Amino acid sequence: MIASEQVQTISSAPSLISPEEALDILTSKEPLLSIINRASEVRFRYFGNRVRIHILDNIKNGYCPEDCGYCAQRKGGESGIKEYSMKSEDEIWEDAKKAKENGAYRFCMVTSGRGPTDKAVDHLANTIRRINGELGLKVCLSAGILDEKKARTLKEAGLDRYNHNLNTSESNYNEICSTHTFKDRLTTLEAASQANIGLCSGLIVGMGEQHSDIISVAFELKRLGVISIPVNFFIPIKGHVIQSSTLTPEYCLRVLAMFRLVNPDSEIRIGAGREGHLGSLQSMALFVANSLFADGYLNVKGSATEQTMSMIRDCGMVPEFTEGIPEGWESFQETFLYEEKNFPELYKYKK
Repeated sequence: MIASEQVQTISSAPSLISPEEALDILTSKEPLLSIINRASEVRFRYFGNRVRIHILDNIKNGYCPEDCGYCAQRKGGESGIKEYSMKSEDEIWEDAKKAKENGAYRFCMVTSGRGPTDKAVDHLANTIRRINGELGLKVCLSAGILDEKKARTLKEAGLDRYNHNLNTSESNYNEICSTHTFKDRLTTLEAASQANIGLCSGLIVGMGEQHSDIISVAFELKRLGVISIPVNFFIPIKGHVIQSSTLTPEYCLRVLAMFRLVNPDSEIRIGAGREGHLGSLQSMALFVANSLFADGYLNVKGSATEQTMSMIRDCGMVPEFTEGIPEGWESFQETFLYEEKNFPELYKYKK
């Protein structure tokens, strides 16, 4: 039976594997195709053949006092990114409108900084209220550390999800950040949960962590009842201080499958780095995950929406939208490389 997200705000299905079995998955003690098959059965049980497309909008970039070693916006990072203050309500609304036209299931607003001020919360609440009211688009917000009062203000405005990634395990957290703690992140998730906001929280794989750190995050998210889990793969660009691990497409698939089996009814999202780390196996990941980002990430480019749509179609799946099917999807589905009109361009040698 496919879960209805309209009534599901917390992950409730029990984990299907133990931490020991999770370790077996990550350490290749079980064949990859066997793992994919197990995880795929669960994915289709809860989500059918649907894929949710999320589009990120970086509504404030840089000027961040935090020293997160994995972030291009980190304090003193000198990454060369463009810095700008928070966008206006009209600018964000236009971005949301474009995202909906491109087939976004959820519009994800992201702002840099430790956490929003009261003034910023009011600005965000007004923007969320307008996007909900005029576009009918689901909204996820990632704005840093939050208390319950601010969370309730955002919930009353219609916020659907709040994103605050754990990123790594508690035991490994000091290796990636010193300006806030793992507990600060847990407190934020608990505040959002208390306000009845759906939780979105995941991790970044490939930051020098151990298998045990990844497994710890998977089960901690299960404990918290997180309903949306982005699994990001570290992109080593200028400004980062973390030494990246070597990731293979097979290992990335094993991580995604393990998260699916630990969190059966959660939305498992293929996050940042899928293009580079999953490579030619990206489409296989959709048989485990039911969600992904399109049009890039915070400060790094990614696959365009058209490429993402093509991959979804080729897997025999359909994109899941907030309402209906966006203009152009029907004709997009009918495109075929080997149509007669394309033949002249396919010849390797022409007269």
